[in-house]
Amino acid sequence: MKQTLTDLIMAAYQRAVDAGELPQGQPVNWRLDHPKNPEHGDYAANIAMILAKPAKKPPRAVAEILLKYLGDGDGSIQHAEIAGPGFINIRMAPGLWQRVVRQVFESGAEYGKSSVGGGKKVQVEFVSANPTGPLHVGHGRGAVVGDVLGRVMDAAGFEVQREYYINDAGNQIETLGGSVYLRYLQLLGREVEFPDNFYQGDYITKMARVAMDNEGERYAEMDKDAAINELGAKAGSEILAEIRGDLENFGIVFDCWFSERSLFDSGEVARVLKELEESGAAYREEGALWLRTSEHGDEKDRVLVRGDGRETYFASDIAYHLDKYRRGFEQLVDVWGADHHGYVPRMKAALKTVGRDPESFNVLMVQLVNLMRGGKPVNMSTRAGEFVTLDEVVKEVGADAARFIFLTRSSDSALDFDLELAKRQTSDNPVFYVQYANARICSVYKGADEAKVPHPDPATVDLSPLTLPEEVELMKLIHLFPDVVEGAALQREPHRLAYYLQELAAKFHQYYNKHRFLIEDKKLTAARLALIGAVRTVLVNGLAIMGVSAPEAM
Repeated sequence: MKQTLTDLIMAAYQRAVDAGELPQGQPVNWRLDHPKNPEHGDYAANIAMILAKPAKKPPRAVAEILLKYLGDGDGSIQHAEIAGPGFINIRMAPGLWQRVVRQVFESGAEYGKSSVGGGKKVQVEFVSANPTGPLHVGHGRGAVVGDVLGRVMDAAGFEVQREYYINDAGNQIETLGGSVYLRYLQLLGREVEFPDNFYQGDYITKMARVAMDNEGERYAEMDKDAAINELGAKAGSEILAEIRGDLENFGIVFDCWFSERSLFDSGEVARVLKELEESGAAYREEGALWLRTSEHGDEKDRVLVRGDGRETYFASDIAYHLDKYRRGFEQLVDVWGADHHGYVPRMKAALKTVGRDPESFNVLMVQLVNLMRGGKPVNMSTRAGEFVTLDEVVKEVGADAARFIFLTRSSDSALDFDLELAKRQTSDNPVFYVQYANARICSVYKGADEAKVPHPDPATVDLSPLTLPEEVELMKLIHLFPDVVEGAALQREPHRLAYYLQELAAKFHQYYNKHRFLIEDKKLTAARLALIGAVRTVLVNGLAIMGVSAPEAM
């Protein structure tokens, strides 16, 4: 696979590190963009501005260092210079754009993939919702973020495993069992008080009715705690099966479903706690066991075992993440809800305490989804059990629309999801806009077949007629695709792919609306067919990474 521009810039960075001119440490959140003014070059990289703080140098000084080590790979870079506060503006060699069209045809479905990950083993853990109720629309966003991150890291050469952590060992399962038990008693005509902190949804009543239909009054006659445990286990198993089915219908399949309970049953939690105490990383005070996280960046030490002997969630979380490392994973990525933001420094401190590199553990925070219908909010109250499930959303708008729209904003930003917009077949609907670009290209090729215009041979077609600004812009975007995939993987920002595909589709639609493709000039016809054929390959490849279909007709 050929080196991307991202590869060349990162190689320059590594040379500067090896020479002692820049500090070691993967620069994050830097990106390549097209300058608004073409006179400023073909691409602009903000990496020097990202590195300025850790390097303790002005951005322009960092840019000068990087330029000194920036090679041109296969001669694709014509010129690079520093602009503004520290951007590196890069102009590519004139013949590159035509070459990239051939490269797309040569690579086909492999175009956009790279080996930058080097086969490094990465585990992405996501969704991991408590098996206490159906998945809601917020879970759906986290599911897509995790799934597409795994897909994009696969494409960038990492070895990725996707895991769902089943929280089946905590109080929530007992509360679930208690919720079903009380609804069951109510269905039997017993007067019982239903606590506000119990699960309120209709699904609880449905499970209680099944229990009553199948078992009669058996649960009412047996020991209360035993009844709650049995009902909780059954309900948790049923809900987990529904969760698995909903996710599969959404195109999401996990490599591993890991049970929290297994950590206790195997003695792993007890073993880890014993090791922590014997090593001095944990200590006893006031009858509780504490971890010395304050020595590694946390605001205070954290309790592992309470005074009454009950382990905290933190204890099993540490055992769980250590188990991931023991399974051979070199990098861990967890996708969490935004309400867990304060837990990140605690986990990083814990990993440092036990001798693991906290930089190998990364968390993507997923902000809330504001569900809309025609621009008006859809009222949701999880406390009252009234919420829109993921299954309902997928059935209404389709998996393609839901997956794409969930990635139209960075996961750390709140997202407005309009159900009516998601069904609309207009340019306002981002997934329709991208898929329609592919369908339009297919229609052009169908027209060529009907007119008996031969498809261009990518090895011999003359691409020199592609000189219009719109054509050059399309070729620049095609060339950028492998960098987008790499950047999305390395910076763990899967939404970059959705942004890119929308930009590529927009440029194509502008081109399509302005120019004809099947014309008397056979050389220009062949060149334009080759160009849009390459655009289609990139659209299809990008949508495939997102888990979205690419229909040939719409």
